[in-house]
Amino acid sequence: MNDFSAAQRSRVTMLDVAEHAKVSKASVSRFIGDDRALLSDAIAQRIERAIAELGYRPNQMARGLKRGRTRLIGMLVADIRNPYSIAVMHGVETACRQHGYSLVVCNTDRDDEQERQHLALLRSYNIEGLIVNTLGHHRDELQELHREMPLVLVDRKVEHLESDMVGLDNPQAVDLALNHLEERGYRDVLLVTEPFDGTSSRIERVNRFKAQIAQRPALSGTSIETGSELTAHLKTFLDTPGTGPKALFCANGIAALASTHALRELQCNLFEDVGLIALDDLDWYPLVGSGITALAQPTQEIGASAFECLLKRLRGDDGPLRTIDFPARLIVRGSTHGVLR
Repeated sequence: MNDFSAAQRSRVTMLDVAEHAKVSKASVSRFIGDDRALLSDAIAQRIERAIAELGYRPNQMARGLKRGRTRLIGMLVADIRNPYSIAVMHGVETACRQHGYSLVVCNTDRDDEQERQHLALLRSYNIEGLIVNTLGHHRDELQELHREMPLVLVDRKVEHLESDMVGLDNPQAVDLALNHLEERGYRDVLLVTEPFDGTSSRIERVNRFKAQIAQRPALSGTSIETGSELTAHLKTFLDTPGTGPKALFCANGIAALASTHALRELQCNLFEDVGLIALDDLDWYPLVGSGITALAQPTQEIGASAFECLLKRLRGDDGPLRTIDFPARLIVRGSTHGVLR
């Protein structure tokens, strides 16, 4: 057992190990690299003992750069506070770890300049591949990086960026929500979404909602965006006579949280005055009133699948681009008890 401090261990070099073990520096390099089999058992044991006694920690980054391999995967996310981003990131990180890779996460905070800086930073780290879940406003920089390494998009498309894409089957999720609301007797539906800001998944959900409303004679519906006027818009929706029982369809967890706050501010009787169904299935959904009906996204699988797509490309797969859309899963709670009891 040695009593080296962390600071002392960090200063121990490969040459120190070689001198302590009375072997060449090249032998130590072989031992900690991929050529340990070239060493005799006696030399390997001496090096192993010296490393333990000195508390040597190899510089993995330097070793990776020397071999052209860092085993680092980059991930760019628009908002790390978003529960969806956290859940998908956990799926990516778990898959990375299972395959011997480490994940470097950069949060752009929905800021274009931050995104530009983080792309430059990730390149300086010599990442081997990149997973992107951002607004994609820096398409040229992303395309340049994509020429150097594999890149996979999560949830959000970037126009003219040809890459593998993993996310939710948005049309299926919208159809599932409207089928459920219609079956429960709701007739007047308000879709609440975050502002588009070029986010393809939000646009797809709203467009599908409008198309489905037009094809369903029993339903009427419109859409609004979150923001400072949300409470006023919800009050207008609740106060205006409609075609029948009313329900909100929140297009993600952030819209669901904003809508729930607004309904409480309006002293709405949850969920008697209005039904509510929300995309995502967050931990707090069961705690509101009799629980919020959810369209759960398989975030763990989405994250793992994104990494698996990247890994195939890293291993030389040059086949056609993949688009993997996972279905949503309906979890029924009291917020959509409806008028049919």
